[in-house]
Amino acid sequence: MKKLKHEKELLKEAMRIGAIYFKKRGAGEFDPTDSANDKMIALYRLLVTDKLIQPLARDHQNDLPHIRHKLALWISHQLPADHPLNQN
Repeated sequence: MKKLKHEKELLKEAMRIGAIYFKKRGAGEFDPTDSANDKMIALYRLLVTDKLIQPLARDHQNDLPHIRHKLALWISHQLPADHPLNQN
């Protein structure tokens, strides 16, 4: 797994956009008391269910570093090519 240049910032953006998608999709709403890890797992599972991202291999299904990376990749493909987070 090759780390993205702005992976931390991409993950933050993925969680922001993902929370909006999560709510609009009717899957519920994230509470302020929910842990970041729980939010990431819930968003990842919803995106896999909706076939917006390819699922991880079975041995990495609950592996948070892989889930973080997958969410960062997802949002990097959603952002415009000239977005500052997509610049190398």
